[in-house]
Amino acid sequence: MPMSRSLVLKLLSGVIVFGAWEVAGRIPVSYAFPTFFESMAALVDMTVSGWIFEAYVETLRPLIIGLLISAFIGIALGLWVGLSNWFDWLVSPIFIVMQAAPLAALIPLLVMVYGIGLTSKVFVVCIMAMPVIVLNTAGAVRNAPTNLKEMGYSFLGTEQDIILKVIIPSASPIIFAGLRLGTSAGFIGAILSELKITPTGIGDIITYSRSIADYPSMYAAIFSIMVLAVLFLNFLERTERYFFAGNVRGYASD
Repeated sequence: MPMSRSLVLKLLSGVIVFGAWEVAGRIPVSYAFPTFFESMAALVDMTVSGWIFEAYVETLRPLIIGLLISAFIGIALGLWVGLSNWFDWLVSPIFIVMQAAPLAALIPLLVMVYGIGLTSKVFVVCIMAMPVIVLNTAGAVRNAPTNLKEMGYSFLGTEQDIILKVIIPSASPIIFAGLRLGTSAGFIGAILSELKITPTGIGDIITYSRSIADYPSMYAAIFSIMVLAVLFLNFLERTERYFFAGNVRGYASD
């Protein structure tokens, strides 16, 4: 798709969504639903005052730590699960349960064990992100093309050669896709931890603005974290395109 057409479609999508937001705020659908321009004005005010930057310092710390832990441990466990049947039977149910469990019900248990500090928030991010990364990595490794593995063995490749030179390279695009999905889930976990454990960072802005009925600021904070998540995922998509140019797939951002 030509770059100009892609840009036009993105801009058109934004105009439709934000236009609908503006119309809904002017009707209004609720007294607690501000217009798009009111929310953007509040976002500008928070940016000029520096309040939103101070909030992101608090929000990004558990998010980045949790995503790094989830990525390194999750990919390693996913590779092991995909390569070993007995380890798959042992570990996969744990991550399936973690993915299906209601996180809000687990947060009080984390608070009881680890308190209300950074550790609990990092655990929430990991609980959201790691199962996605592990299960996607395991599925990618398990479904590596059989013909490539057979060809590797026919050229007298060892088990280690097959894993390092055939299975992992062929599974890498899907592993990277799982990493993007895990990152998206990690953003959700970071904000949820700030809303449910202690109101800090962006969660503090949302909670405080709601408590004083400053709904434009509340929606501005929500909008800012959505924009950050989209930008970060777009960066990961471009990185994936760079490393896996031969495995380009369509993206919603195209």
